[in-house]
Amino acid sequence: MPDTFPRANGMRVLADLNALRAIGAYKTGVHKPTFSEPHKQSLDWLVHKLPEAGLAAAIDGIGNVFGTSAKAGPKLLAGSHLESQNYAGWLDGPLGVVYALEAARALNADASLNGAVEVAAWCDEEGHFGHFLGSRSYVGQVTEADIDAARDRTSGRTMRAALADMGLAGRPRTNAEPGRHVGYLEAHIEQGDTLESEGLAVGVVTSIVGIWQYQINFVGAQNHAGTTRMAARKDAGLALAKFCVAIDERFPAACGPRTVWTTGRITLDPGAPSIIPGGAEMLFQIRDDDPTVIARLEGLLKAMAADVSAQGPCTVTVEKLRTGAPAMMNAGIQDAIEAASKALAGGRSVRMPSGAGHDAQMLATIMPAGMLFVPSIGGISHHWTENTADADIVTGAQVFVDACRRILTGWRIQSVCEGHDRE
Repeated sequence: MPDTFPRANGMRVLADLNALRAIGAYKTGVHKPTFSEPHKQSLDWLVHKLPEAGLAAAIDGIGNVFGTSAKAGPKLLAGSHLESQNYAGWLDGPLGVVYALEAARALNADASLNGAVEVAAWCDEEGHFGHFLGSRSYVGQVTEADIDAARDRTSGRTMRAALADMGLAGRPRTNAEPGRHVGYLEAHIEQGDTLESEGLAVGVVTSIVGIWQYQINFVGAQNHAGTTRMAARKDAGLALAKFCVAIDERFPAACGPRTVWTTGRITLDPGAPSIIPGGAEMLFQIRDDDPTVIARLEGLLKAMAADVSAQGPCTVTVEKLRTGAPAMMNAGIQDAIEAASKALAGGRSVRMPSGAGHDAQMLATIMPAGMLFVPSIGGISHHWTENTADADIVTGAQVFVDACRRILTGWRIQSVCEGHDRE
């Protein structure tokens, strides 16, 4: 590839990431929940940085930051998020924002390049107040009633109060402008160990899983733990424990090759050692990128609950709390990332699905979307020890910028658009 093409400045990328890391620092990670002071400082940091890329910066009424360009030609949207999970890692989110900023700095100033990269930092991808509220708002999936109902999962603070504290009360929310962008590109740490274990530099994301969440309730009979015979008990806690084991025994025969399931919070009512629990509850989650697999597993889950209820001594009900449709990443954008990897990372890339949810799956509902992964050391994420080697961060930035260039210069733009139409 000729040296005249704009390249990422690796030292600048690392400096930006470390600047964000210093805001809300916690051990080797950060504590930067949505609408906290460190989150606000991070948004302000980005607003002041965007003009370096020739972008006009603004924060909308839900806390999304946008950098928009007046340059002629096609526009490619790129970004991620700046808040973190509680006491978590420094790269989950900011990596994608800084890569997008770097792509805009490298490409937008090139007068020979027709078009520009625009930058977005989506608010609350980590779900402190809801699921993907910022990106969902942009694609038209969040109502004012949704914002009225939103509460911080840790403190209970209303989203309206948080927006007011941020100085955003009454500010309009930005919606996508139809036809403005040829696509959306997001970078992220892998959050798994596939790339590291195989000595690869880049993951080309093929799909993002959907997340289905359930609350499973068990009803028995509360009674004295010392005087109630074992044969007469209706122990909801025991029924729950047996149900968890049964899931692990029966799901493997019905799942797909990449299906995962997890039992989250378990509660017993009343949860005292001298009282047989009359009620129990578990949160249960299934992830896959194939809705037919999810439908099959959901049917099995409900059938198992009906069997337990029929056999007694406890009854079981299954309530769906969340449905998250999977998203396929655009084939043309995947090709662009892979070509950039061949040029700048020695072709050390692999096509792979994402087992975690990302804002890209929301953007994929309205435009062609793609994702690039870089390795995670030890596969660790959502923990303050999360990390990626500097060399891998720089390589990822180089590939990301070149992928953006390829899309903007018309390299398979037609196939990118057609790929979205097919999907």
